[in-house]
Amino acid sequence: MDSPSKSANGEIDRTSADGVAALDRAIAILDAFTTDDRSFSLAEIAARTGLYKSTILRLANSLLRGRLLERLDNGRYRVGPATFRLGALYQRSVVAVDILLPIMRDLSERSWESVAFYVRSGDVRTCLYRVESKHPIRYTIREGDVLPLLLGSGGRVLAAFSGQQGEPYETIRKTCNCLAVGDRDPETGGVSAPVFGPGGVLLGALTLAGPSTRVDAAFLQRMKRPLLEAAARATRAFGEDASMLERASLAADAMP
Repeated sequence: MDSPSKSANGEIDRTSADGVAALDRAIAILDAFTTDDRSFSLAEIAARTGLYKSTILRLANSLLRGRLLERLDNGRYRVGPATFRLGALYQRSVVAVDILLPIMRDLSERSWESVAFYVRSGDVRTCLYRVESKHPIRYTIREGDVLPLLLGSGGRVLAAFSGQQGEPYETIRKTCNCLAVGDRDPETGGVSAPVFGPGGVLLGALTLAGPSTRVDAAFLQRMKRPLLEAAARATRAFGEDASMLERASLAADAMP
């Protein structure tokens, strides 16, 4: 933490440092809540944050005044309506391309392969954004191209997280990714992961793909973790909890 500053008369001014610490603790209280939690008791917030109950009570009063927290009749706390307003402001300020393209470029730089973002359109999928491979021989899909929903790794991910039943969709939902070689095109391989928005809404599928002569199953297996990390990064940027994708990325190296 920053050291306390001195005022013009030489006295130590602790307001700045204490204020930063209080803000950090208030943020920790709000961060204790996830999309799975409706409300917390004081003891539960203390367990989640590691803060003393007295500290939580003091900061909670400020958060209550700012409507960032609400106290229920049973004494439990939940996030307040002001968080909804902030979330709405953030959503209106976010342009999807500004979030996705830098992440896609980073993944393409790391893999040297093409990266695309697909969205579902009824029974098909559309390539919304694309970053080209650095190789002269590449998998060619253009922005705006329409592809089948139930073929290819990107389509299968979209179908899985839209509720498609049976295999391989159950496994895709568990692992948060799909690896496919020769599924839609016998000469193409790809691996895809979902990207979510607020409320866990499926926004689309992030896909890394290329010619199967170069992008084979072994290569795609190695790229699972970077892909899942990229999907988690995008999901966080859209304002949604990415813990499911983060856990999947840690487990990716052990996947067959």
